[in-house]
Amino acid sequence: MKTQTKQILDRAQTICRDAGVRLTEKRKRVLQVVIQAKEPLSAYQIADAYREEHGESLSVMSIYRMLNFLKENNLVHRLETTNQYLSCSHITCDHQHEVPQFLICDHCQGVSEVGIRKEIFNELNENIKGTGFQMARQQFEFHGTCDHCREQ
Repeated sequence: MKTQTKQILDRAQTICRDAGVRLTEKRKRVLQVVIQAKEPLSAYQIADAYREEHGESLSVMSIYRMLNFLKENNLVHRLETTNQYLSCSHITCDHQHEVPQFLICDHCQGVSEVGIRKEIFNELNENIKGTGFQMARQQFEFHGTCDHCREQ
C-alpha cells in the first residue's frame, strides 16, 4: 500500500474513533479502493475492484451500506448526477472545511472538489427558502470541461 494511502486510512481510522464509530476492516478496504481510484466509481465498480484487490466478494448492497457509513463520516462523497463515489480530498486536513462542491469534466470524467464559503452557501440557501422551496442537499455539481481537455 502506498504511503499516502496509508496516511489517509490512518487518519480515517482516527476520525472514526473520535466520532465513536468503528471503521471495520471491510469498510477500510472499501475506502482504500475509493482512495486509490483515479476517477469516481459506482458501487458495482467498487465491488469489482474490491474482489480483484482482496480476493473476496461483497454484495453491492453491502458496498452501499459501507459507502453510506463512509459518507456519513465525511470520508467519501457521492456525486448525485452520476451515482458515483470519490474520497474526500480533505481527510488528512485538520482545519475547518468549506461546503464541498464538485467540478466534473464531461470529457475525461475527472472530478475536482472545491469548497464554497459557508457564508455564500447560507446566503444562497436563505434566498431559496424565500421562494418557499427547501433544499434537500447542500451539494452542487458543476459540469463542464477541465483545462487539460480544453487544451487538447
